[in-house]
Amino acid sequence: MSINFLKYSKIYFIFSAIVVAASIASLIIFGLKPGIDFTGGSILEIDYKTERPSNQTVKDALSEFNLGDFFVQPADEKGVILRMGSINEEAHQKIIEKLKETGDFEEARFESIGPTIGRELREKTKVVIALALLVIVLYIAIAFRKVSRPVTSWQYGIASLFSLFHDILIPLGIFSLLGKFYQIQITIPVICALLAVIGYAINNVVVVYDRIRENLLRGHRLTFEETVNASLNQTLTRQLNTSLTTLFPLLAIFFLGGETLRYFALTLILGIAAGTYSSIFLASPLLVSWLKWRQKSSA
Repeated sequence: MSINFLKYSKIYFIFSAIVVAASIASLIIFGLKPGIDFTGGSILEIDYKTERPSNQTVKDALSEFNLGDFFVQPADEKGVILRMGSINEEAHQKIIEKLKETGDFEEARFESIGPTIGRELREKTKVVIALALLVIVLYIAIAFRKVSRPVTSWQYGIASLFSLFHDILIPLGIFSLLGKFYQIQITIPVICALLAVIGYAINNVVVVYDRIRENLLRGHRLTFEETVNASLNQTLTRQLNTSLTTLFPLLAIFFLGGETLRYFALTLILGIAAGTYSSIFLASPLLVSWLKWRQKSSA
C-alpha cells in the first residue's frame, strides 16, 4: 500500500508552524533557566532516609543563609536537590547542619562551579551548536551535488536546516515551560542531548534524501513529487523502527533512571519524536513545495 504523504503538505506546514511559533513565544516570554554549569553556583543533593520534607520546609530551614537564586527540587522518591549561588566549604557544612533539622539524610553530592567557567561553557556551547549546523548544511550540499535537477543541492541543505530548527526549538520551548513552572534547568547533559538530537534528526533526513537521489539517478519516469512520495514510502518502515527502538529505552531511563539522566532522556525523547515527524512530513515536502513555488514564479 502506497501512502500519499504529500497530499496534506499544507496541513503539516501549518501544524509545524504553530508548534514552532508556540515554542519561540515560550522562549521569548519565559526564557530558559540555565543551570550552574552556565551561571556558576553550587548544587547539593541529599537523600532522606524516611519521609521527604516539603520544599517549603527546606526553604524555611535555610532562610537565614544568603544563597542567591535558591531552588529546591524533589529528586527520585526521597531525594532533594538544592541549587544556589556559589558557596564555600564552610557554608556548605553549615547548610548540612541546618538541614538536619528537617530529617535524617545522607549527602549524595555537592558541586561548585565558578562564574568564569560558567560563562566560558555558555559561549563554547553557542559556538559548537552553530558550527554543527553549518557543517551539516555543507555536508548535505556536497553529498547531493550530483543531483542538481530539479532541486539544487543547496536546497536540500537549506530544507534540512529548517527541519533541524523545528527539531531543536520544540524541546527548547518545552524546557522553557518546565523552567518557568517546575524550575527545571538547562544543564550540560541537556546540551549534549540536543547535539545528539541534531545528529539523529539529520541522519533521518539524509536517509530519505539519499533514497530520493537514488530514485532520481535511476531515471524513472516519475515527476519529482511522485519520486519524493515513493522515497518516503520506501523509507517509512526503517524510520519508524529506528525511532521506536530508540525511544523505548529512553522512556525506561526517563521513568526509572536517576535525576541526572532524567532530563537528558527527556530531551532525546522530544527531539527524536520531533525529528521523526519532520523527516517524513516536513523536510521532503519542503523540497516539493519549493520546486512548485519556483515553477510558478518563472511561469
